[in-house]
Amino acid sequence: MSAYIVATVDITDAERFALYAKGIAGLAERFGGEPVVKGAVTEVLEGDIAVGQRVVVTRFPCVEDAKAYIASPEYRAACEHRKGAAAVAIRLLTA
Repeated sequence: MSAYIVATVDITDAERFALYAKGIAGLAERFGGEPVVKGAVTEVLEGDIAVGQRVVVTRFPCVEDAKAYIASPEYRAACEHRKGAAAVAIRLLTA
C-alpha cells in the first residue's frame, strides 16, 4: 500500500530554510520517495490558510519507507536548520 507524506510549510526565514532544503535534497528518493507535487497555494477555495503556503506531497512504496525517511539521521539533522525558519505540518496518508 502506497504511503504519502504531505507537508504544509509557512516559511518565515528563507535563508535559514534554504539550508534545510539543501540538507534534504534527494533524500526522499533514497527511501523510494517520488515527488508528486511541490508548490505554493495560489488560491484558497475553503478554509483558513494563506495564499503562498507551500505544499509538498511525496509518494513512498509503503508506510515503513516513509517513516524511515522521516526518522533518518540525515533528515533529523536537516530539521535543525528548519527550527525558527518555518512553521511545518507533516502528515502521513495511505492509499
